[in-house]
Amino acid sequence: MSKTLRALIIVLLVASCGGGQSSAPRNLDNACSILKERPQYLKAFRKVERKWGVPMHVMMATIHQESKFVADARTPFKYVLGVIPMGRQSSAYGYSQALDGTWEEYRKDQNRRAARRNRINDATDFMGWYFNQTRERNGVSLADARNQYLAYHEGHTGFSRGTYNRKAWLVGVAAKVDARSSMYRDQINGCRLRR
Repeated sequence: MSKTLRALIIVLLVASCGGGQSSAPRNLDNACSILKERPQYLKAFRKVERKWGVPMHVMMATIHQESKFVADARTPFKYVLGVIPMGRQSSAYGYSQALDGTWEEYRKDQNRRAARRNRINDATDFMGWYFNQTRERNGVSLADARNQYLAYHEGHTGFSRGTYNRKAWLVGVAAKVDARSSMYRDQINGCRLRR
């Protein structure tokens, strides 16, 4: 076997082992199913609950809305004349759909230069950090999925100005996040998860 072919095989093997799953869990309407299918999610959510105090169900509902639990989710392309792609709608990426600037602010503030938006541990830690800033700046409870989501979407300044009040569609989305958070909370309370 040639050295080139051997090197290619090794690279392919290493690449196939380290990437993790980027696809969504099978049943997004069942928190227990999600957490049992992806035990690394449970570990990440519990770590953020301990560190930042953000309830698991609030994070899960927000991730569901933002990325449907797809690790490498991106916003759709913008098109000119309906056919010419002109870049993405925003720089949002990963589980949390964090924007480039906000992600960099988090990495610098938390000294997490190696953090990546497509890793569940990093994405959930980012959400814990951001939700706590929302609590400090805007007085929103960590368990208030509706208002945490509105501040997440609009930014802290936009939320404090009430910019979401001019966006009926966003208020509707926040209500769905709140309902899903309650559903996930009830499901988590009823499922048998390893401690």
